[in-house]
Amino acid sequence: MGKVTARHILVDTEEKCQSLKDEIAAGADFADLAKEHSSCPPAQQGGDLGEFAPGMMVKEFDEVVFTADLNSVQGPVQTQFGYHLLEVTSRTD
Repeated sequence: MGKVTARHILVDTEEKCQSLKDEIAAGADFADLAKEHSSCPPAQQGGDLGEFAPGMMVKEFDEVVFTADLNSVQGPVQTQFGYHLLEVTSRTD
């Protein structure tokens, strides 16, 4: 399995996560919403997590980012940190 480049938004409730996903579906910018709402340090870079390989992030991330379609918002994905929206921007095999 290769590497992925992804970005995410982390919030504390599933409802908030779904609401942000709906906003993105309606045309809101993922990076802008990450900067405004995400509680994770990459928020200031629009939620950009950079490139990572399997096992570098929590298991729930790997299950999504190595199978999801590129450039489609996935989630809410629950981890021990809260609820995430994930978007895979590239993947290499």
